[in-house]
Amino acid sequence: MAYTLTSKSQVTVPKAIRDHLRVAPGDAVDFRIVADGSVRVEPTRLPGRSEQRRLSAAKARFDKLRGSGGQSGQARTDELMRLLRGYDEDAADPGFAAPAPGTRRR
Repeated sequence: MAYTLTSKSQVTVPKAIRDHLRVAPGDAVDFRIVADGSVRVEPTRLPGRSEQRRLSAAKARFDKLRGSGGQSGQARTDELMRLLRGYDEDAADPGFAAPAPGTRRR
């Protein structure tokens, strides 16, 4: 499909391509001219960007708990800490392994 440049020589990157590159608003991309004359678009992996995403994920976990302090059926402390610290997101890390059912962390 063809896209038209704006008066400022801009074009919108189609959603399918943004999804494929895993880029979002605010992310940087590189344009490279390939030997055959085509142009290659690649995401720029800036230092600290993964840290930003990790912090966003942690904030999202915290936001899930906001206002739940006094509700009935409140989660146990271990469940809250697992959610807040993201233990379930890094199963490869032995320090984050969930305790066996019926056991407690110390």
